[in-house]
Amino acid sequence: MSRKPRDIKPGYCYHITTRCNNREFRLTRHECRQVFLYALKKAIAKFKFKLYGLCIMSNHIHYLLEPLQPEDLSKIMHWVNWYTAMCFNRMLNRTGHFWEKRYHSSGFEKNDYKRVLNTLRYIHANPKAANMQQGYFYDFSNYGTHDRLTDDGLTEWHPAFLGLGRTLEECAARYRGFCKKYKPKPKPERSYHWGSKLLPKVVKGKGKKRTSPGQMRLPWDTWEVIDTEVSEVAEKFVMANCYDPKIAMQYFNDA
Repeated sequence: MSRKPRDIKPGYCYHITTRCNNREFRLTRHECRQVFLYALKKAIAKFKFKLYGLCIMSNHIHYLLEPLQPEDLSKIMHWVNWYTAMCFNRMLNRTGHFWEKRYHSSGFEKNDYKRVLNTLRYIHANPKAANMQQGYFYDFSNYGTHDRLTDDGLTEWHPAFLGLGRTLEECAARYRGFCKKYKPKPKPERSYHWGSKLLPKVVKGKGKKRTSPGQMRLPWDTWEVIDTEVSEVAEKFVMANCYDPKIAMQYFNDA
C-alpha cells in the first residue's frame, strides 16, 4: 500500500509526533533528553526553522514547528531522527531502528490561531493527560516559557500566543487560563492482531549487543558522560520550563 502524501504547503505549521520503535520507553534517561535538546539546537541552527511547541515524553515526542521552506520539513525530521538515533544507540549500547516508522505530521495554516493554540495546549497537556503530574509545568516541555515568559534557548512564541493580550503578562495569563479549561479525551484501547498473543512467549537471545561499526563518533564514550555544551543547552531549557528550579538543578549538579 502506497503512503499517503504529506500535506506540505507554504505558510504552514506542523504538529509532529515521533515515537520510539516498538513504543519502548527509551527516553526516560535524563542524559538522553539532554542530548535530544542539544540535537534540536543544532537542527535549528542548520535549517533555520521556528520551534513553537515541544514536549519530550518517555516514548514519544511532540513538536509544533514552522520550516523556513515547505520542503525543509522532511530534511529537518530526517536529520534530527538520524542524529539522535546514532547518539542514543551509542549511549544505550544498542543497534537497529530507534524511531518507529514514519513520523506523524499534521499541517495547518500558521494564521489559523485557534488551531495553533489548541495544538500548543494539547502538546503542553501531554504529561498531565498521562497522569505524570498535576499541573502543566514540566522540565521537558516549553509550557514554562508561556506561563513565566522565560527564554529556553530553543523555542519561541507563536503570533497566536502574542495575540492573546496587549502585554506579555496578559498573554501569559490568558494562555494559563486557556490551559486550565482543557479536558483530555480518553485514548482508545490499542487493538492487537491475533498473532500478538504469541509475542510475549518469544525468548530474546542472550548476550551483549554490539555497536554498529557505521555509527558516528560522538563527543563522549559512554552515555554516563555528557559533554559540557550538551549540558548547558539542556540546563537553560529545563530551568526556563521546570516547576521547581531547585529540584531540577540537582540533575545538573550531580552530573
